Amino acid sequence: MEKGLSGKRIVVGGTRKLGEISTLIEKQGGIPIIRSLQGTVFLAEKEVEPDVLEFIENGADWVIFTTGIGIDTLVNIAAKLGLEEAFIEKIRNAKVASRGYKTMASLKKLAIKPLAASDDGTTKGLVRAFEGVDFSGKRVMVQLHGETAPVLTQFLEDQGAVIQKILPYQHIEPEVETVNTLCKELIANECDAVCFTTAVQVRSLFDYARKINNYKEIVGAFKDQTLAVAVGKVTLEALKEEGIDRVLAPENERMGAMIITLSNYYLKADI
Repeated sequence: MEKGLSGKRIVVGGTRKLGEISTLIEKQGGIPIIRSLQGTVFLAEKEVEPDVLEFIENGADWVIFTTGIGIDTLVNIAAKLGLEEAFIEKIRNAKVASRGYKTMASLKKLAIKPLAASDDGTTKGLVRAFEGVDFSGKRVMVQLHGETAPVLTQFLEDQGAVIQKILPYQHIEPEVETVNTLCKELIANECDAVCFTTAVQVRSLFDYARKINNYKEIVGAFKDQTLAVAVGKVTLEALKEEGIDRVLAPENERMGAMIITLSNYYLKADI
């Protein structure tokens, strides 16, 4: 039986389940190449405590949550400070916006119904949900997860909002040598596809490419030769923001589904 990834060099940009995903690529006939594009994720609890206290002190007109784990973590940090009820009360007194189904589930546990929600789980979807909302001079608390959500942040700044960003989870930068190696491989056309499993990985690659003045070459590599693969909508959105229009993504936002979708893509391409 023909295998879709036969002889294909498939780069994996993630840090999780690398053994499983490598095995799956090999079963489909491919050659897995691990190029981890994000460093360690860590809980910046002590760094975040002052932000939580500031929010409890001043409140906000709008509160925007982007991840379920972010909500849960902030509630836990407030609880350790003995201020859980005060924190939740400040959220209830604000207009709440939500991105993603996990975020909605965490808000439901707190009996909070968002006034605005992303229609597709992306930050662009959130921006669409804010159509007609006046943010001028409004205090907006934005919970982020390891990255700055530039589209959302820029939108709020352009609208004249006063933004407080809270990042309970932060990312350490990936190894420079790893990102540099991948840039060289992309320019030399040594990769058939790159699988991105988070938006952070996308930012790491393209931010580094800008730093070494190879941004145009990397974008060109994805347009002309190497296929960009995204595990889901948020990662897909990050690639689109970098000008990468040719992106493959599975219907089911899982890493296994991503590899099978990639394999099927190549099988159809060969027909």
